Amino acid sequence: MWKTDRILLKTLGRRSYTSTKKVIAIRREDQSVWERRASFSPSHVKKLVRNGVKVIVQPSNRRAYPMQAYLNAGAIVQEDISEANVIFGVKQVPLEHLIPEKTYCIFSHTIKAQEGNMPMLDAILEKRIRLIDYEKLMDEKGNRVVAFGKMAGIAGIVNILHGLGLRLLALGHHTPFMHIGPPHNYRNSSMARQAVRDAGYEIALGLMPKSIGPLTFVFTGSGNVSQGSQEVFQELPHEYVPPELLKKAAEHGSLNKVYGCEVRRRHYLERKEGGGFDSAEYEEHPERYISTFSKKIAPYASVIVNGIYWAPNSPKLLTIPDAKYLLRPAITPWLPTSVGAPALPHRMLAICDISADPGGSIEFMNECTTIDTPFCLYDADRNKDTKSFKGPGVLVCSIDNMPTQMPRESTDFFGDLLFPFTHDILQSNAQEPLEQHNFSPVVHGAIIASNGQLTPNYEYIQELRKSQIKMRHKDSYKGDNTKNVLIVGAGRVAAPLVEYLNRDKTLGITVACEQRELGDNLAQSYPGIESVYLNAADNHAALQELVSRHNVVVSILPADLHSTVAKACINAKVHMVTASYMANEIKDLHQAAAQAGVTILNEVGLDPGIDHLLALECIEEAKEGGGRITSFESFCGGLPAPEFSDNPLRYKFSWSPHRALLNTLSSARYLRKGQVVEISEGGELMRAAKQLDFLPGFNLEGFPNRDSIPYAKYYGIDDATTILRGTLRYSGFSQAARELQSVGLIDTQEHPALHSQGPDITWRHLICDLLGLEDDTILLGNLRSKIVERTGSEFSVELLEELGLLDDKLVVKKGTPLDTLTHYLTSKLSLEKDERDLVILRHDIGILWPDNKKENKGINLVVYGDINGHSAMAKTVGYPAAIATKMILDDEIQERGCILPFAPEIYRPILQRLRTEGISHHETSKFY
Repeated sequence: MWKTDRILLKTLGRRSYTSTKKVIAIRREDQSVWERRASFSPSHVKKLVRNGVKVIVQPSNRRAYPMQAYLNAGAIVQEDISEANVIFGVKQVPLEHLIPEKTYCIFSHTIKAQEGNMPMLDAILEKRIRLIDYEKLMDEKGNRVVAFGKMAGIAGIVNILHGLGLRLLALGHHTPFMHIGPPHNYRNSSMARQAVRDAGYEIALGLMPKSIGPLTFVFTGSGNVSQGSQEVFQELPHEYVPPELLKKAAEHGSLNKVYGCEVRRRHYLERKEGGGFDSAEYEEHPERYISTFSKKIAPYASVIVNGIYWAPNSPKLLTIPDAKYLLRPAITPWLPTSVGAPALPHRMLAICDISADPGGSIEFMNECTTIDTPFCLYDADRNKDTKSFKGPGVLVCSIDNMPTQMPRESTDFFGDLLFPFTHDILQSNAQEPLEQHNFSPVVHGAIIASNGQLTPNYEYIQELRKSQIKMRHKDSYKGDNTKNVLIVGAGRVAAPLVEYLNRDKTLGITVACEQRELGDNLAQSYPGIESVYLNAADNHAALQELVSRHNVVVSILPADLHSTVAKACINAKVHMVTASYMANEIKDLHQAAAQAGVTILNEVGLDPGIDHLLALECIEEAKEGGGRITSFESFCGGLPAPEFSDNPLRYKFSWSPHRALLNTLSSARYLRKGQVVEISEGGELMRAAKQLDFLPGFNLEGFPNRDSIPYAKYYGIDDATTILRGTLRYSGFSQAARELQSVGLIDTQEHPALHSQGPDITWRHLICDLLGLEDDTILLGNLRSKIVERTGSEFSVELLEELGLLDDKLVVKKGTPLDTLTHYLTSKLSLEKDERDLVILRHDIGILWPDNKKENKGINLVVYGDINGHSAMAKTVGYPAAIATKMILDDEIQERGCILPFAPEIYRPILQRLRTEGISHHETSKFY
């Protein structure tokens, strides 16, 4: 090193100081109270002064090297640094301290158009400053030649070992890591290494609790950051394993050592199409690749030490959905079951994100931690706790200036790397054009700005800024709001949906509805909501324009209009949520949605919705314990509370009356003891109803709903011999529905007597017409006989009379008997203001365990509506749809295309958040 320095300094002297003495300044760091580094140490200054360089050092009592050391090296310590041609610093410079027409060498953090540093860049351009960014000092291979990387790695691993000891203690486990402090507590890295070495000695003696199991450390990348971390890690008793053996080490490794695994790109990146990894192709087209880190590596890592550089268009190491998957409460089969100590919440205990790129490779870390508050607990529900080491989640350390925790060594290390380039940098005169200089390629490539302009290599920053401003403008067209939600429709489930989303005051919420008064009512109830008129069925242009101004659209329109809304969303590249079944028309849009980068999330209501979530949670837990699902039966229904079920249908409408009655004509298909059972459409479904006694306090019946058999695949229960999903009603509903069908009132065909332009007609007249009676003046007694003759049941007469369908009251004609009856019953059987409804959901799941025990797991969800508040149906449909919408807005759901909520990272958070809304279930269990 000394020989190299002498040669460099001779060259420096010949080139730069033969005519004019050069003056440089080392500025005081003022970005953070913890910043104690400098660009050059006193020993570097001494070499510069010996070769005729005048070095001015701005005074600072916070700098790790004292001012006297710089004075002894020959520097001049003074506040005024305006004499210097080149000013060296470490971090960004406050705008008011920038001196015009000087050359500044710093880490500017501007090359990604980082919003927070754009005012500084503007000031640099305005003041015609030449900006040299250390981050872009690179050799011909693109490798950085001046960086704090190794020191960041050393400080990072010490930080996370210190945090790991505190986290494990909070979980009930004393470990040798408790004797490792934060890196700034040590005089130098050697003392920190000794503390790590001492902890390693205790590990080798077998003093790690058996309740923790083998610890595995995964290091991403192989550069300076990773190597610095691994050097300290190797002070522990350790064994390295390749990625393919990481699982085995995690489950069966020794407790007398720790396991390390260095992971490079080829281990977790693969082509989206065809698999494999090609380094050259990845450099050119990173968008062609996906990361498998969360599936292949992370599940077996106790600690992840991340030191990779992340570019904006490259795959993320861990996404928000990945975190939900990895941080879910799980059975930990690698741990002994008899140790009597608290179980760890999940395998992954800690992450040290040394790259500290907010929202970057570790997506869920959208802000850095600090030396003052170095750790946070991040859980699967996106909570960040910086005040405790106890609770769910993974411990994260993401300090963006870790090297300053070892300031002297960092200064020495950095200065050694920077010194060879000073002869080039010192020729800079910011008042002269850049073309008049003869910089080496390394230095020239790091010049971001000069003479009031961005240099050609960095002109992209302005374009990047424009695109970011345009995106922010799109996201905030309503003023200060950053995200906007459009709710299309304002029906019975809209209020809880709006209420939940409106809790986030940063959201702009628009309700668009053909019945403007419904939207206006919501706007009056929830301040900040905008109500607009929209006929989505007929005015596609208005729908498209409205959709394009939002981030997510929630469709609560009739099911046949969802595909229309979905197409508008795909065209505008806007996400969509609906509580309805995913119809074939939506499925056909999957490829188009995926290519547009759009999520169309379906079936996040009650049924379908919560029924899926509860089923999948139970099924996954059974499988994790080695169980096999042998049968699955589910019934769900919205009902009036028992005290308000006093009508012949035993039913009142808390959702679409049309759909409730139309479903009685549907076909159904299910699996019963290995046999496929099919029910044709047209009314046979009501004859398949059976009594249900899982809640003896209710008198219930259920009948099959749609096609249940595909759920064997959806739920991953192909071995089940019984699969049935059904609708739940009070006993008597199916008989009443059959009577209405027999009379002809649940008919979807147009009827001449119900044409809107035809003559007035009474209900009694309509019944006569449906029975084929020409004389509507027939005596009531004879009419009753005709009805019994048609239906074969005395109950039918009682039903029609109690519903007022034999009265001489005029009919509001709606074209078909079904639509006409629906309109009538909407008011006749609606819930009054002082009445409430309830929702009942029941799953019966048969499980065969490895010891051949058979269990019948019962899952009961009973939710009551609020009198003069949200109905149970509205809550159980509106809240899950709202939660899913918020998850998309917050990037918690990133799967694209037309999807269902069947992934654990989707259904687990929704269930957890529903419980906070009072929507929770209880379980029963019987063994045979």
